[in-house]
Amino acid sequence: MPPSFSALGQPVPQDEGPDKVSGKALYAADLMLPGMLWGKVLRSPYPHANILSIDTARAKQVPAVHAVLTGQDLPDRRVGRLLRDIPVLARDRVLFIGEKVAAVAAETPEAAQQAIDLIEVEYEERQPVYDPLEAMASAAPTLHPRMTDYEGLPQPPSTVNNVFAHNTWSKGNLEEGFGAADLIFEHTFNAQLMHQGYMEPHACVVHIDGDGRAQVWANNKGPFMLRDQLAAVWDMPKEQIRVNPTSIGGDFGGKGSFMDVPLCYYLALHAGRPVKMVMDYIQELMAGNPRHPAVMTLKTGVTQDGRIVAHQVRIVFNSGAYGAFKPRVFIGGADHSGGPYQIPHVQIDSYMVYTNNVPCGHMRSPGKPQVAFAVESHMDMLAKELGLDPYEFRMHNILKDGGTTPVGDTLQHIRAEETLRQAAEAANWGRTAKQPNVGVGIAISDQAQGAGQSSASVTIDPSGEVKLFMSLWDTGTGAHTIMRQIVAETLTLPPDRVTLVMQDTDAIPFESGPGGTRVTYTSGQAAFGAAQDLRDKLLAVAAEVLDTPVDQLNLSGGRIGTVGEAQRSMALEEVVQHAASPSGQPFRGEMSVTSTRPDMTSFCAQVAEVAVDPDTGQVTVNKIISAHDVGTIMNPLTHQGQIEGGMIQGLGYGVMEEIMTEDGQISTLSLGDYKLPTVNDIPELVTVLLDPGPGPAPYQSKGIGESSNIPVAVAIANAVADAVGVRITDLPVTAEKVFAGVQALGEPVVHGR
Repeated sequence: MPPSFSALGQPVPQDEGPDKVSGKALYAADLMLPGMLWGKVLRSPYPHANILSIDTARAKQVPAVHAVLTGQDLPDRRVGRLLRDIPVLARDRVLFIGEKVAAVAAETPEAAQQAIDLIEVEYEERQPVYDPLEAMASAAPTLHPRMTDYEGLPQPPSTVNNVFAHNTWSKGNLEEGFGAADLIFEHTFNAQLMHQGYMEPHACVVHIDGDGRAQVWANNKGPFMLRDQLAAVWDMPKEQIRVNPTSIGGDFGGKGSFMDVPLCYYLALHAGRPVKMVMDYIQELMAGNPRHPAVMTLKTGVTQDGRIVAHQVRIVFNSGAYGAFKPRVFIGGADHSGGPYQIPHVQIDSYMVYTNNVPCGHMRSPGKPQVAFAVESHMDMLAKELGLDPYEFRMHNILKDGGTTPVGDTLQHIRAEETLRQAAEAANWGRTAKQPNVGVGIAISDQAQGAGQSSASVTIDPSGEVKLFMSLWDTGTGAHTIMRQIVAETLTLPPDRVTLVMQDTDAIPFESGPGGTRVTYTSGQAAFGAAQDLRDKLLAVAAEVLDTPVDQLNLSGGRIGTVGEAQRSMALEEVVQHAASPSGQPFRGEMSVTSTRPDMTSFCAQVAEVAVDPDTGQVTVNKIISAHDVGTIMNPLTHQGQIEGGMIQGLGYGVMEEIMTEDGQISTLSLGDYKLPTVNDIPELVTVLLDPGPGPAPYQSKGIGESSNIPVAVAIANAVADAVGVRITDLPVTAEKVFAGVQALGEPVVHGR
């Protein structure tokens, strides 16, 4: 870090840490209000069926029950983050096992469950479709016959059966590109259904206060977007809804969804009492909003010397029964299916498809781990066919400054080549002897900062207390700490002099919230701008007091002083005291930001080393090296935490995590069956950080939150192929798949590089 930095570059512990470990932090499930009831839901046992009748008479007779609702008791409206296609309660049909059919509010969870068990529903089963490729066929049942009426549907609507979003990206002339190729290869890859694995399940409380306003507490990271969704489905002005801050126990992309909040309101309305709803992990795995499965076919033309000249991709995302949980309707990671390579001719088609499976949403770097698995496996396979080293093949085609991405974007400060090189050097790539059944695999990806809106205000009072006011929910990443450090650095104060004050949705018009690697970039600009505004106001006052032009003043160490021989200075609180108003109002700086997507991205290259037991197929990941293209590192403690956490999450995706389904029925309905990595699974983790380069966020910083989980799975798959010659094209890389591959090969072959 440059020596001029005082608050940045310091390993400042996260703000919320003490409250969380002491139990003081308030989560949505902790909230208790006078007269509060408990809400529970009856879910469909069928993947696709008509609802013929619902009998709630016996449920209503249960003592302590205050409300029993079906879809017929609610307005016929649908809800969604952008595409509004899911009913609050199913009305005439259910489209997946776990869809909400009826709901109860009672004085105890036990009474609510008793009432749920007494509700009788008569169904008429209909033909389901689970495979997204089959769902696209004209003969498949159309799951949403009224799709074109849905608000938020991309225009023009797709004409392919059950496809609600079809996106294309292209560059050059594909026919010309394939015509120039010496060799053409085509491979298909499959990625699995994966849950975010946050510790805290979805929970919410809704109270309709004496003024008729809906007071909401929910573990939702995008409270302003949630408020807009609720206003639409409840048909009320958004000013009638206040979303109150609560702690969030993990997110990884999954806590942006409305989940039970719309239904909780209707239970509170009908019962005349506050209502709390908390999902358990059975419901999370059955009806949450997991990462999308995908079927990805890549066709690539190359020259004999290893230059990629044409690249065609078809990605089919299995969205499940609804698209309501996606903030952009489609999964943006598909536009990265050309990888960080220089390819003159590209065509990418991405399809979001309705099926009778659990509806999917967003998970850390949405779409990109799936796409990276396909692209980087494909690159290794091309290199093998050409007889080239996988690292050298990538270096031959890697994106460089002056080139355009596979979708035609022009980026500045491209550091892909350097990132890839440093990962390979850290792994001693090509410089170590090949050991039997031990392999290494390499992969690279990139992650740009997302755009959004944010607002901040910074105050300082006569005692020198600095407060940062924001409506930015922290999902556990340390975002609040980073915002404090930005303000402290701008005012040349230590971070402990700055306190962040969380505000509810009444405080400002809008805040995009965490997601898309945008917090430091977007919210950071707001905090930085507000601190600059306050600094400028303080300098103006100090100029009068010190009788010195502003351009002859210097701010350092929390003091404003004159420049030159006769130096005089004042502490910031002294400046405030000189200008204090009779009302004692603190000085305030403010900033609202609407950011645009920056013209630079950050790269991550990873090398995995694995050992494979050919007698069992067991894969042991020995080491993962993760090299990162970084800017200024605001907080090395939280920065490293994001890198290592992402690596472990990518490890789970690569070798063990999968929501297993059969005929729409999920069989992994507990964390005993759905395997998450534990401390015993974690290999040696090595981080390589490039020298800081330019960054789009304040103080030349870059986002880090989503980068490190993207290439892990494919680096492992490539390492397995290097170890025993078995190419796994369907995630996760399990012992069963590897063993079957070894058996198909006959005697294990020691593969060199």
